[in-house]
Amino acid sequence: MATPTLALDTSPEIEARQVEAWREMSSARKAALITGLTQSAYALTAAGVRHRYPSASPREQFLRVALIVLGDDLACRAYPDAAALIDP
Repeated sequence: MATPTLALDTSPEIEARQVEAWREMSSARKAALITGLTQSAYALTAAGVRHRYPSASPREQFLRVALIVLGDDLACRAYPDAAALIDP
């Protein structure tokens, strides 16, 4: 049976090279890479919220990002005023 790939649009040979590159990276380099990707994902999420809710206050935008990133339950426990933004 064939080994499943990580991405359907990547050949097994290229994927093997990518996995090997990850294995050779230092822990610090991996952490920096993940940090950058996380920051990019957060920035895209915030941009999406600003686009969907252009007249929202900065606090409302922050809470909407928190709802997306943390999920409704944790966001509402951390920021009780976020509950008002959840659709029934």
